[in-house]
Amino acid sequence: MNKYSIVIHGGAGTLVKGLMTPEKEEEYKTALSAALEKGYAILENNGSAMEAIESAVNYLEDSPLFNAGKGSVFTNDGTHEMDAAIMDGKTLDAGAVSLITGIKNPISLARDIMEKTDHVFLAGEGAMRFANSLGYNIETPDYFYDEHRYQQWQNIKDSDKFQLDHSMKKEGKFGTVGAVACDKNGNIAAATSTGGMTNKRWGRVGDSPMIGSGTYANNKTCAVSCTGSGEYFIRGVVAYDVSCLMEYKGMSLQEAASEVINKRVLEIGGDGGLIAVDADGNIAMPFNTEGMYRGCKNSNGLNKVLIYRN
Repeated sequence: MNKYSIVIHGGAGTLVKGLMTPEKEEEYKTALSAALEKGYAILENNGSAMEAIESAVNYLEDSPLFNAGKGSVFTNDGTHEMDAAIMDGKTLDAGAVSLITGIKNPISLARDIMEKTDHVFLAGEGAMRFANSLGYNIETPDYFYDEHRYQQWQNIKDSDKFQLDHSMKKEGKFGTVGAVACDKNGNIAAATSTGGMTNKRWGRVGDSPMIGSGTYANNKTCAVSCTGSGEYFIRGVVAYDVSCLMEYKGMSLQEAASEVINKRVLEIGGDGGLIAVDADGNIAMPFNTEGMYRGCKNSNGLNKVLIYRN
């Protein structure tokens, strides 16, 4: 039987040790552990990598601690615009959604796009019409309201600044969520979900929903979910770059992931991290920031949740 494993992230950035209260740190670790357990239980019970990552990401989307689903940041217009993508490494099927509002679990809508349409990527009003056609419940804005996120927005809303929420050097909530998994059959999958940037304008879209940039999965190589400065991850086609280094240069998962995050992204001015698995259940979690909310668990007994570089 194949070694099976799951990895999750809740964003990378300036997670400076000592600036977060022990209570808040524990809250994050508890949420990450719970998401990890939900996904792992599915793998353990012969479920697919696809089911495991959707379940784990749903849990993180439902938590106000992370910038996805319920915890999404405010745009310049005072709304919430969410993006998500999911990809199946066995078939290379993918689904992505962008600029949606009122959807509790964007990753589930991305999966529906993958499985119930001939398309990969739906955005804005059209994506909302698709959600309505499937009977999705549209949440009111107060479901997504969070006082901390609101204050983040108030601090910069009258300026031209936008902010990756992981770039504040003080206690706060961080970013994008994602999951990658390898199941008992050696199939892998990746999912990423985000609320984008605080005070973002003009329908800005980051790397998370872009197949190959923020999310990618291919059984021949790896499944990847990214978090960080989206504009740079788009330019670097980061998730696919990891896969390419494995496919064409024969690098291991760890070598390829490290090369991309610790060298190639930095060279073009980006920061952040990624999580990845390969079809043998191997795991990589590199980041070039002070920290990254992350957790991993596999059938060989590995089970950890981390924030800093420890």
